[in-house]
Amino acid sequence: MHIFKEKSKLILSYVVITMGIAMYTFAWSAFMLPAKIVGGGVSGISSVLNIALGVPLPIGVINFIINGILLIIGFKVLGSKFGANTIYGIVMSSLFFILWQQVLKVGVDGRPFDVSQFGGFMCAIIGGALCGGGIGLTFSMGGNSGGTDIIALIVSKYYNVSPGKVIMYLDIFIIGSSYFVSAHLENVVFGYVTMVTMTYVLDMVLDGNKQSYQILVFSTKNKEIGDAITKEIGRGVTLLDGEGGYSHQPQKVLMVMAHKTDKPNVMQIIHRLDENAFVSVSKTQGVYGRNFEKLKL
Repeated sequence: MHIFKEKSKLILSYVVITMGIAMYTFAWSAFMLPAKIVGGGVSGISSVLNIALGVPLPIGVINFIINGILLIIGFKVLGSKFGANTIYGIVMSSLFFILWQQVLKVGVDGRPFDVSQFGGFMCAIIGGALCGGGIGLTFSMGGNSGGTDIIALIVSKYYNVSPGKVIMYLDIFIIGSSYFVSAHLENVVFGYVTMVTMTYVLDMVLDGNKQSYQILVFSTKNKEIGDAITKEIGRGVTLLDGEGGYSHQPQKVLMVMAHKTDKPNVMQIIHRLDENAFVSVSKTQGVYGRNFEKLKL
């Protein structure tokens, strides 16, 4: 039974990864490429090269070649840090590009719809949203499509810079370089709109209601507030020992870790019991443990 569950979970993860990559490549094929919008990542590099070369070399083929080269370099520099999911993502993204563009002719002759009726800005928004949703689904199951994250890992190995910043700088450079092959400044702007939209949707898909808050309450009624939060919302609270910096009087500080959906209710309880309470609310990078996310290595 345990083996069956593990296999079912593995199959489900690859199904979701495949769906995510299909959505991501469809967004490029149906919205961004017909509108001549270049996004970030290896797909963006492939688009720039496709336009610059002026030859009908499929983007799926260019995407596969570039990712293959990056994967080989990654193996040599970083060792075997890339699992089956990375290789699977690279192969599937290339195959889906070929499926949408060369087989089904998506984006050609108004298939499945004429993007000119949307305009460049709408194509950037819709394309970015679909890209973010697709990559979000892929990331949520531990998959990825290779690409610039390999470059980011290589750079961060030798320099004190985070992979996220490297990816951001690469995307800015890739989108900006599209101006030299298309000579249309508005398409560059639309590319940045796509990047921002994709990032926002990606965060929403990955975090969504998982977003949590750390709430610190400074009140003379912290015990009553804590009891009410525990009873009405079912969230645990912690009372910390504090001391007023000016008065040097001891006081209790109430700390609450709350989900995004619980935050409004917590704030209502605080306001109801002590509308003069001093409250600090901070977004957390992550909360792990009971009633929150499972701690993963």
